Amino acid sequence: MKANILKFALIAGVTAGAATSVQAAEQPPQYAASCGACHAVGVAGAPKTGDAAQWEPRLAKGMEALVSSVKNGLGVMPPGGLCNGCSDDDYKALITYMSTPQ
Repeated sequence: MKANILKFALIAGVTAGAATSVQAAEQPPQYAASCGACHAVGVAGAPKTGDAAQWEPRLAKGMEALVSSVKNGLGVMPPGGLCNGCSDDDYKALITYMSTPQ
Protein backbone atom coordinates (compact mmCIF):
# COMPACT_ATOMS: atom_id res chain seq x y z
CA MET A 1 0.00 0.00 0.00
CA LYS A 2 2.78 2.45 0.97
CA ALA A 3 4.69 1.57 -2.19
CA ASN A 4 1.67 2.49 -4.32
CA ILE A 5 1.29 5.82 -2.50
CA LEU A 6 4.97 6.59 -3.04
CA LYS A 7 4.72 5.70 -6.74
CA PHE A 8 1.67 7.95 -7.11
CA ALA A 9 3.46 10.83 -5.35
CA LEU A 10 6.48 10.41 -7.60
CA ILE A 11 4.36 10.33 -10.76
CA ALA A 12 2.33 13.33 -9.59
CA GLY A 13 5.53 15.28 -8.90
CA VAL A 14 7.02 14.48 -12.30
CA THR A 15 3.77 15.40 -14.03
CA ALA A 16 3.53 18.69 -12.15
CA GLY A 17 7.12 19.52 -13.13
CA ALA A 18 6.40 18.80 -16.77
CA ALA A 19 3.31 20.99 -16.70
CA THR A 20 5.32 23.84 -15.19
CA SER A 21 7.95 23.69 -17.92
CA VAL A 22 5.27 23.73 -20.62
CA GLN A 23 3.80 26.89 -19.06
CA ALA A 24 7.13 28.76 -19.14
CA ALA A 25 7.26 31.96 -21.14
CA GLU A 26 7.71 31.54 -24.86
CA GLN A 27 11.26 32.22 -25.97
CA PRO A 28 11.59 35.29 -28.24
CA PRO A 29 13.13 34.37 -31.61
CA GLN A 30 16.20 36.61 -31.09
CA TYR A 31 17.15 35.01 -27.74
CA ALA A 32 19.11 32.03 -29.09
CA ALA A 33 21.05 34.12 -31.61
CA SER A 34 21.89 36.99 -29.25
CA CYS A 35 21.18 37.02 -25.52
CA GLY A 36 21.27 33.28 -24.87
CA ALA A 37 24.99 32.95 -25.57
CA CYS A 38 25.79 34.75 -22.31
CA HIS A 39 22.60 34.87 -20.27
CA ALA A 40 21.83 31.14 -20.46
CA VAL A 41 24.80 30.40 -18.20
CA GLY A 42 25.73 33.79 -16.74
CA VAL A 43 28.91 34.51 -18.69
CA ALA A 44 31.03 37.38 -17.30
CA GLY A 45 28.46 38.38 -14.69
CA ALA A 46 25.45 38.43 -17.00
CA PRO A 47 22.30 37.67 -15.02
CA LYS A 48 21.14 34.13 -15.81
CA THR A 49 17.94 33.66 -17.72
CA GLY A 50 15.16 32.73 -15.33
CA ASP A 51 17.07 33.62 -12.15
CA ALA A 52 14.71 36.06 -10.43
CA ALA A 53 17.19 36.93 -7.68
CA GLN A 54 19.84 38.02 -10.19
CA TRP A 55 17.32 40.07 -12.17
CA GLU A 56 15.58 41.74 -9.21
CA PRO A 57 18.07 44.61 -8.66
CA ARG A 58 18.25 45.24 -12.38
CA LEU A 59 14.47 45.33 -12.80
CA ALA A 60 14.31 47.82 -9.92
CA LYS A 61 16.02 50.32 -12.23
CA GLY A 62 13.04 50.22 -14.59
CA MET A 63 12.59 48.83 -18.08
CA GLU A 64 13.70 52.02 -19.84
CA ALA A 65 17.03 51.97 -17.98
CA LEU A 66 17.53 48.31 -18.89
CA VAL A 67 16.77 48.95 -22.56
CA SER A 68 19.22 51.85 -22.48
CA SER A 69 21.90 49.59 -20.98
CA VAL A 70 21.37 47.06 -23.77
CA LYS A 71 21.42 49.69 -26.50
CA ASN A 72 24.57 51.36 -25.16
CA GLY A 73 26.33 48.26 -23.87
CA LEU A 74 27.20 47.54 -20.26
CA GLY A 75 30.31 45.89 -18.88
CA VAL A 76 31.39 43.32 -21.45
CA MET A 77 27.99 43.33 -23.19
CA PRO A 78 28.45 45.14 -26.50
CA PRO A 79 26.03 47.84 -27.64
CA GLY A 80 22.89 46.17 -28.90
CA GLY A 81 23.63 43.03 -26.89
CA LEU A 82 24.41 41.12 -30.13
CA CYS A 83 20.94 41.96 -31.45
CA ASN A 84 21.67 44.91 -33.69
CA GLY A 85 18.37 44.60 -35.54
CA CYS A 86 16.26 44.64 -32.36
CA SER A 87 13.79 47.40 -31.65
CA ASP A 88 13.10 48.75 -28.16
CA ASP A 89 10.05 46.49 -28.03
CA ASP A 90 12.23 43.50 -28.95
CA TYR A 91 14.64 44.38 -26.14
CA LYS A 92 11.75 44.70 -23.68
CA ALA A 93 10.41 41.28 -24.71
CA LEU A 94 13.87 39.74 -24.36
CA ILE A 95 14.43 41.30 -20.93
CA THR A 96 11.00 40.17 -19.78
CA TYR A 97 11.69 36.64 -20.99
CA MET A 98 15.12 36.46 -19.37
CA SER A 99 13.95 37.90 -16.05
CA THR A 100 10.94 35.58 -15.74
CA PRO A 101 11.54 32.37 -13.78
CA GLN A 102 11.54 29.53 -16.31
